[in-house]
Order: sequence, then C-alpha cells, then structure tokens
Amino acid sequence: MTKDNRWDLSPVYPSVDSAEFSSDFNKASDLLKSLRGAMEEGSLSLSEQIEKMNCVTDLLVTLSTYTSCLVSVNTTDKSAVNALNKVDGLFMDYTVCNTLFTSYVASHKEEREAFSSKNPDYSYVLSEIAEDAKHQMPKEMEELASDLMRSGSDSYSRLQEAISSSASATFCGEKKTVIELRALATNADREVRRKAYEAELGIWKEHEIAFAYSLNSIKGTSLSLEKRRAWKSPIERSCAGARINEKILNALISTLEGNLPMFRRYLKTKAKLLGVPALAFYDLFAPVGKASSTYTLEEARSIVVENYGAFNPEMGEFARHAFDNSWIDVYPRPGKTGGAYDTYLPKIKESRVFANFDGTYDGVTTFAHELGHAWHDRVVSSKPALLRDYPMTLAETASIFSEFIVFKGVVEKASDEQKIAIIEQFVQSACQVCVDILCRFYFEREIFEKRKDGELMPSDFCSIMIDCQKKTYGDGLDEKYLHPYMWAVKGHYYSTGFSFYNYPYAFGQLFGLGLYARSQKEKGDRPFYEKYNALLSLTGELPAKDVAATAGINLEDPSFWQEGMDIISTYVKELETLAESMAK
Repeated sequence: MTKDNRWDLSPVYPSVDSAEFSSDFNKASDLLKSLRGAMEEGSLSLSEQIEKMNCVTDLLVTLSTYTSCLVSVNTTDKSAVNALNKVDGLFMDYTVCNTLFTSYVASHKEEREAFSSKNPDYSYVLSEIAEDAKHQMPKEMEELASDLMRSGSDSYSRLQEAISSSASATFCGEKKTVIELRALATNADREVRRKAYEAELGIWKEHEIAFAYSLNSIKGTSLSLEKRRAWKSPIERSCAGARINEKILNALISTLEGNLPMFRRYLKTKAKLLGVPALAFYDLFAPVGKASSTYTLEEARSIVVENYGAFNPEMGEFARHAFDNSWIDVYPRPGKTGGAYDTYLPKIKESRVFANFDGTYDGVTTFAHELGHAWHDRVVSSKPALLRDYPMTLAETASIFSEFIVFKGVVEKASDEQKIAIIEQFVQSACQVCVDILCRFYFEREIFEKRKDGELMPSDFCSIMIDCQKKTYGDGLDEKYLHPYMWAVKGHYYSTGFSFYNYPYAFGQLFGLGLYARSQKEKGDRPFYEKYNALLSLTGELPAKDVAATAGINLEDPSFWQEGMDIISTYVKELETLAESMAK
C-alpha cells in the first residue's frame, strides 16, 4: 500500500496531461477513424474487423477506466473531468464502428459460420451480435443517440454522482458530507444513527429537484431508445444484456418473494438484539456483538489473504499482491464518491479496487467482495476483449463466492459471542442483496411504467419508494422510519446503458451460494477451485444458462435458487438460536 493508502494508477499513465495518455488517446482516435472508414468501404474481412475491434476496445476501456478512476476519487478534479469528457467523445466513432460491425456480422452469415467453425470460442458471441442487429437503429441514428447521451443522460448521471459525493450538512457542530453521514449508520449509538439519518434526509430533500430531473431524463431517454430499437420493454432489453431469459428472471424473483418472511424474521431478531421494539431504517446496519469492534487495515488484509488462500493458494497470493502493490483506494475523503467497485485496466492487465473502508466487518467483506471481482478479471485477462466482457449477472458470481469463503473462514474460528455479530453481518448483507434489491427492482419497474405518462415529481419518487419498501421489508421495519430518498442515493438508477441494475446482485448472491452448496456435495479427483475457475473463464463466451450448465445447474428451475437461499436460512436460524441463548 502507499503511505496514504490510495491506489496507484501510475502504471497506466503518469497523468491525464502526460505524453503517454495523449499518445494512447491519439492512437485510439486514429484507429477509430481508419476502422470506421474501412468498414464503411467494406474493405475488411470479418477476421480483420474482430482483431481491430478487440484492439480499439482495449484502448478505449483503458482510457475511460483511468479517467473514471480519477474522477471517482476526486469529483472536483477539473483536469480529470475534462479528460473523461474528451474520452467520452471517442465513443461516438466507436458507436458507429460497433453499429457497422454488428450489421456486418448479421448480414454475412456464411463468413460468420466459417469463422466460428475455426474459432469456436466466438460462436455464441457472434450469434449474439447478429441477434443484436434486430435491435439496432440506422447508423446515423445510433451516432446521434451516442452524442446526445454524452451531453444529456451521461451528464445527469455525473450530476447525481457529484452531488452525492460532495453535498453536506452540519452535524453535531461539524460539516459532514452525505457519504460521511451514511457511514454513521454503522455507529453503535442509536441516537447518533437517528440524527445522521435525519441530517441525510435533509440533504436529499434540499437537492431533490436536481435528482428528480436527472432521473426523469435518464428513464425517459431509456424508454425512447428502447422503443426505437424495437425492444418490448426495458426488462426485455435488460435480460438480453444480462444474457438470461425472462423465465430465469421470474424464477429468481419468485424465489426472493417466497423468502421474504424469513428475512422479516431476521429483522425482528435483530431488533431484539438491539433492544428496540422494531427496527428503523437507520438500524439496518447497526452493529451487534463483539465483532462490532473495528478492524485495522492490516487485520482486514490478513483475513482476506488467509481465507482466499485456504480455498485456493493462488487466490491468496493474488489478494496479497493487490494489497501490497497499491491496487486499492482504501478510505473515504471529501470529493470521493461513495460505495465500492472493482475495475479492470486492459493496458496493464490489472484491476483497481475502489473502497471506503470504515474499519467495520462490513468493510472487511467489501474487500473480499471486490477482490473477488478482481480475481474474475484475472481469470479472463488472457482473452480478447470480445470474449472477456461478461454480463452483470455472472459478474457477481466471483464476488459473492469470495465473500462467502471469507465469511466461512472467519465464523469457524469465532467464539459464540463473536459468531452472533459475524453471522448477523452475513445475514444483514444477504438481506440487502435479496430484500433491498427486490425493493429496487419493484421501484424501477414502477418508475418506467409511470414515466411513460410524463415526468414525475420528487414526491412521486418518494411515495413509490416508500410503497416498495413496505412491500418488501413489511413488518420487519417500523413504517414511521423508512427511507423515501433511496432513489436519490443509489447511482445504479442513473444508468441509461443498463436499466434494472439491481437484480444481477441477487442473481450473483444466490448463484454464488448455490454454486458453493454444489461444491460441498461433489467429491472429485481435482480441487473444486479448478472447476470454479473454468466456469469463470466461460462467462464472457456463453449465456448464463450455458455457463451454469457446466456445473450441472438449471437456472430456470426455482429449486436451484432455493439452494442458495437455504444457506442464508441456515444462518438466520443460527442467529435466532444464539439470540435466544443470550437472552437467557
């Protein structure tokens, strides 16, 4: 780690003003222009187009990821914001090239089949691209849409991000950003949590007009474009992008709905542990038990490295390398956005992990989760761009799986008193991924329906959000203390490129846990991690159904999803037992 525990981006470029950044930017720009011209002339074979699309995609992803990383750690960095906008400009030509490439793949069936026979890894991806051609506007319209997105919807998304990272209020005599206030949701003092929650709501209320106009614009744009592209609905397009069908989605959603009573039992158990009659929204992340004590960064590092290594020695060394070589931006600070993510940089074949570590056990599991994504990146890093791009649904598999193996390792060594806190953290996270994600799914589905009839006011968004929270959390939460502004909090709503940026997390949670359950039943001649890595390696090449089938899993069968849910249920029951023993 660096002395100030910030990630090191210098292996990519020294800065956005460097000759290296300018050289790659110009290279990408020139390659796009020449590629576009050659594609329009029809002078390139399919093989040549694939080679050049792989090359330019890696360049653009590197440039875009690098500048996005800079902005996310400092939203007021004008040079980085300008560079990001400049890079975004390249995507206009990329969109045209992608449109031309898609049309070529669709209209040259014999050449596509001949290429696929010699390069079978490309077979599904090329057939998927040919199918996408049915949902593509004419080249000029796709180019215009890309340009308008850059100056419209994408700007609204950045507005939400900028306000969410810098808006502040006075709290107990100190100025605190909304991110710092939200971090107090893990404070052991309920009065602190309540006051932080009220201050946070005040900030969202102050900026609700900006958020409402942003969300109206983004969802309105999505509806317009999806209609033009001949999608029946945002859900249909989302499923296609996630490489699943609606039967799989329905099996997942029905499993979430069927297990809501179990999660409400957990919420009531947590209320008893906290000694309150009912949980308020600001109690959801409240610590319980001894594991609420803070962890140092070194302790967090040791936990992740040790448990990764217990599953797969190579994964342990990978995590150690990430911590020791400044791949992680660790702590929150003014101007830095909230949340956590992993991102991959093709130029150096390395990942970077964005975190806001607060010393809690949840912060430890965030490292486990995001480094799971990074491991997934590592597994597919040798593949070309077109075969490395896996959907959100499968993207969460490695992160959830990694998070669970760390949890299992920690809980096995814990005393009963420590277990109650560690298990509660696990179930708390599962509750968010299953219950809150279902709430977000309901919310976004309702917003799309309402947006067809016109723009919504902030009060409309708040009312719909409260209704969705009541439907999912039910009597597990005190209705007087819900969170009407979660639509302003979650940046995932503000993406035009991928609507319903929610259910993939629940998919990943239950798929990862279900995969773990299967691993415990199988006794083969080789370590399970070899089969696991082989599955991850296919995530960019096949639809989710076929990837799962390599592990003997049928994603259309609700009973598989219940296997993952049963693991969560086991820990809910254990938590209830531990809580009862403590009460005696």
